[in-house]
Amino acid sequence: MFKRRTDLALEARELWSGAGELPGVECRETQTEGFPLTTVQVLSPEGAQALGKPEGIYHTLDLSALGRREEGAFPRGIQALAALLSPLLPPDKGEVLVVGLGNRAITPDAVGPKAADRTLVTRHLIGMAPEHFGDFRPVAALAAGVLGTTGVESGEIVKALADKIHPRAVIAIDALAARRVERLCATVQVCDVGIAPGSGVGNHRFALNRESLGVPVIAVGVPTVVDGATLCADLLEEAGGELAPQTLSQLPGASLMVTPRDIDQRVEDMAKVIGYGVSLALQPELDLEGLELLVE
Repeated sequence: MFKRRTDLALEARELWSGAGELPGVECRETQTEGFPLTTVQVLSPEGAQALGKPEGIYHTLDLSALGRREEGAFPRGIQALAALLSPLLPPDKGEVLVVGLGNRAITPDAVGPKAADRTLVTRHLIGMAPEHFGDFRPVAALAAGVLGTTGVESGEIVKALADKIHPRAVIAIDALAARRVERLCATVQVCDVGIAPGSGVGNHRFALNRESLGVPVIAVGVPTVVDGATLCADLLEEAGGELAPQTLSQLPGASLMVTPRDIDQRVEDMAKVIGYGVSLALQPELDLEGLELLVE
């Protein structure tokens, strides 16, 4: 049976084909800072199996207003993301490692490294200038690269660094795959179960989670691509047609990953929102204006 590819828990719930309510899964829709927010919570092994996602909390924040350049969307998006991340962080001011996953040289995969560039790092500053930064949470950032350019699994690099500096938590930022084109670079998924680098393009690698790193891993993901076969299947369904699964896999575009034509600007926008949102969640004593002075 053909299975549509998506990394979003929200879309996995939409695709569930069982009868009645999805077992062991709760979903609620709210708003934060004026943006639609959908929270999917996987509560049991049965729910995890049905949804194909580990047990945990998955927030999906709709930031499509950012792409429309609505007034105030940028600062509100940053505050909304910071509000989602804050409850997932360690309650004390223990050190946090922020990891940007992906290949900086490939635009749809560059959101992680670019977001790490926009994150306020303070680990070195606290010791160098305690009179100015002594009250900040120590934060380190890493753009781990990919196996094809470093020869080392990004997960192995992160684990080696985590074993060295012993952070209280890790925030991993990566590009994802969505089912719907309208969600590309318009949504952010935040979850507390970690992430598998490369999963968005079907290239699963060393998983970053509590089991592999020994500390909580918060994943922040932005869908930047749609699988070609998934897009073909949805377009056919909307047109009232249907093809056999084996036929879908043979379509000319089935092996492609589709991304928006303005992906460069969209990735820059989302990377800035995520980097700033992560920074404000980690340093709640800062406001956006103060953060911009320190990061830019």
